[in-house]
Amino acid sequence: MSVAFTKEESAETASETLLPDRPISPHPNLVTEAGLHALQTQLAEAREAYEAAQTIEDVNEKRRQSAVPLRDARYLTERLRTAQLVAKPQSNDTVAFGSTVTFSRPDGRVQTYRIVGEDEADPKAGSISFVAPVAKSLMGKAVGDVVGAGAQEIEILSIA
Repeated sequence: MSVAFTKEESAETASETLLPDRPISPHPNLVTEAGLHALQTQLAEAREAYEAAQTIEDVNEKRRQSAVPLRDARYLTERLRTAQLVAKPQSNDTVAFGSTVTFSRPDGRVQTYRIVGEDEADPKAGSISFVAPVAKSLMGKAVGDVVGAGAQEIEILSIA
């Protein structure tokens, strides 16, 4: 649409306020209890940010400040709608969704990750998505198993 038919001052302002939706994963939306709570918190924060932006007098600035929270609220609403809460694993015999796995790599590095949903995965904080290649190779395996992870093999040391 031409900018002539909108209230924005320029095409640049229009592009700042018409953000594309965040992509939704094609995988099942599995979540841990903590992940579900995090989604709910993020949605509340997005709604608060949107409401705060609505108090801005300048229409262009209001649209700029509303764009990200509105997009995030749409995304988070959909993720909550499709969330499938997965209970903690009943056993630590095999790796499952929600397990914390410690494994060693051939170069001697030992790593520990919790396998969680896509929205709650944060490798730097010690969690990876269940659709990550390493997580996929670990699922269903037991302590002592050696599995291929990419070009290298890893050995499962413990499951919690």
